Amino acid sequence: MRYTSSITMRRCFLLCAFLWAPVLLSWPSRALQSSATTANSTDSAPSLAQAQQMLAQGKLDQSLAELNTLGKQTPEPLGVERLRGFIFYQQSKFVEADAAFAKALAQDPHDTEAMQLRGVTLFRMGKAADAIPLLEQAHASISEANIDPNYVLGVAYMQVGRLDDARHAFAAQYGFPADSAPAYLLAARMFFHQENVPAAHASASKALQLNPSLPLAHQLLGEIALATGDIPGAIAELEKEQQLNPLNGELYDRLGDAYLRNRQFTEAQHALNRAVLLEPNATGPYILLGKLMLNQQNPVMAGMYLERARQMDPANYMTHFLLGQVYRTEGRREDAAREFQTAEQLQSSRSSKMEAPH
Repeated sequence: MRYTSSITMRRCFLLCAFLWAPVLLSWPSRALQSSATTANSTDSAPSLAQAQQMLAQGKLDQSLAELNTLGKQTPEPLGVERLRGFIFYQQSKFVEADAAFAKALAQDPHDTEAMQLRGVTLFRMGKAADAIPLLEQAHASISEANIDPNYVLGVAYMQVGRLDDARHAFAAQYGFPADSAPAYLLAARMFFHQENVPAAHASASKALQLNPSLPLAHQLLGEIALATGDIPGAIAELEKEQQLNPLNGELYDRLGDAYLRNRQFTEAQHALNRAVLLEPNATGPYILLGKLMLNQQNPVMAGMYLERARQMDPANYMTHFLLGQVYRTEGRREDAAREFQTAEQLQSSRSSKMEAPH
């Protein structure tokens, strides 16, 4: 349950939005430079520059009004539709953004920025197959490698079932040889993020065939097993990872979780104590230790771990829910009610954000 929900939170549209942020945030300044260059020989430069400045100040509607005025000119100045599309993208009006970027490309078929932005817009609209040719063409036309187009292109390939191409795109993002063990493991991690469990398992297994000592491969297979409810399989894989990578704090968090689910409480405590020592700023081990102590009827120790987790991350609903159980066990009714209410509010807020359009 813990890992399944974390996968869901990392759906493609969220990752796309985060990983494209540097491109989208830096793009207007480059657009202004190119627009200013184009406008040096026209009378529209001040208005186009003003529209850009309004956009930089967050005045999207005013910027659009300037662009609408410019759009009535014949011929329409270059840069207007590209900037219009960018504003629509910022407003999550993807249909309008797509139309604007398409018009920008009709005016200038070599506008690689409009090409990229139309590709990512189509991707956000769920049209991966239509996005791929644009992203491929734009990426091939840019001399400077940019990791974000590789990522979006890789996810688009995944969505249309071109898994080998997806692996190649992700490998290019990290500079790995396309058919190497690290490339297969990286692709497996990406497939797992996108909830393609069979592809993730196959790719991680292939990575281990190519390099049986590859760190993190058994850990990923263990996480896959946890997500699918195969607890004995998860423990077996995570214990193999422990032999290869004994100082990985995240590993002991996963292993402690698996032991706890398998009711191997002593082993779980040992693993989670190691996780705390290696990753003292991670909340996961503290939460799991709190859950473990609750299972062992030790609310005092459970409260100590969970209060530490709450101090580190007050926005984790599970911490508040478990603390509510601790306080209820101790007869602290008002404290328990407060924690349960906070947990419910945080869970509702998280669900709303996950369901909201992006």
